[in-house]
Formats: sequence, C-alpha cells, structure tokens
Amino acid sequence: MRRLLSNAHCVLFDFDGPVCRLFSARPADAIAHRLRALAVELGADSLLTPQLRASPDPQQVLRGIARHHPSPTVVHRIEAALTREEISAAATAAPTPYAAPLIAALSTRGRQVAIVTNNSPLAAEFYLRRQQLSGYVAGRVHGRTRDITLLKPHPDVVLRALRSTGTPAGRALMIGDTSTDLTAARSAGVRFLGYALDDAQAAAFRRAGADYVTRSLEHVLTALIAPTHG
Repeated sequence: MRRLLSNAHCVLFDFDGPVCRLFSARPADAIAHRLRALAVELGADSLLTPQLRASPDPQQVLRGIARHHPSPTVVHRIEAALTREEISAAATAAPTPYAAPLIAALSTRGRQVAIVTNNSPLAAEFYLRRQQLSGYVAGRVHGRTRDITLLKPHPDVVLRALRSTGTPAGRALMIGDTSTDLTAARSAGVRFLGYALDDAQAAAFRRAGADYVTRSLEHVLTALIAPTHG
C-alpha cells in the first residue's frame, strides 16, 4: 500500500461509495421509481423494458432510456431530475469511514485529489462543501455530463481528471468500488485500488483482475501517514 501511494502524485476518488453513501437516507429505489414515472409523463414509457421497470438503480434507468435514443429532450429531462435527486441526497449522505481524513492527508502531503463520478458533479460539490472538503479538491470534480454514453466504464471522467491535474496516467491512482470503476481506470492506464465493503465484493474485484483491494480506507490512511524508517 505504501509503495502504491508513493507513486501516486494524484488520487482519484469515485464519489458514491469511496467518499460517502449518497443514498443512505434517500433510497435509490424510490428515486428510480420517480424517474420511471417521469418517463411515462414524458410519453417515453415504451422505452421502459421489463429490466428497467424492475431496476432499483436510478443510474441504470437513465442509461437504459438514453440507450434507446429517444428525443434528446426526454433524456435531458430525466438526467436533470436525477441531478436534483442526487443534490437532495447529498444533504443527508453518510460519510464513508476515513474518507475525509484521507482526502485531507493526501492534499496536505502534496498529492492532488480529484473526484471521478457517474453522479452529478453538482451533488459531489454540494457534499464536499457540506463536509468542508472543497479546499482539498479545489474544483477538480468530474462527473456526469449530458452525454450519457460517457459514463463509466468509459474513461472520460478519468481522462478529464488527469488533464485537470496535469498528471500522467502512470502517476495516478483511482479508488473505486465497482467493476465499472476498474474498467475506466484500466482504459485510462491508471492504477486502481478496489474499495470493497465485504468479502464477496473483494472476491469479485480479484476475479476481475484487480491487483489491489482494501476493505477499509483506514489501511490507506495508515500507510500514508505512517513514518518511514531507515
């Protein structure tokens, strides 16, 4: 872990998971339901496949509707509704243990920190302000745009973060909690640290070929701040 961090001039965090539990107080399945209701209101109910009608994941609902190429207005209205939901959720999101002190410690030790997320950047920025972390990230929040095809696993947000920090891919580290994070990091040539909440998730990362997995950001923080000897 210490070697992994020593090589990283920039650390990229996925938002929902490694930084906070965005939907801890506002259930994601209820948001997915409201997005489906909006699709019906907009006359796009024919785009709701059985899988989308049953999905508890609002991101999946947005992706699925966008994938069928309806009117751009429909996609933009649903994306805007999801953005509002995410901003509201950010007001009550639960911090991931050790994430805030890790972000602060990285920044004060000369590493640049950036956020790379499929969520709205407005929601991430709201949360960072609420937790007094904005100064450590300094505007380097890269999230969902209106082009839904650029969501992870596409490396767009990772590549934007590398450009904003002026960091070569080989000098960056991404911390994420999904296989789409791993794929995006690989596509950008960035080393990846999987954040797993349980053994099953850790095993899934290993099967996907992740070289580094941690069950707690405490291990990352300890490796960062522990004094070196010799």
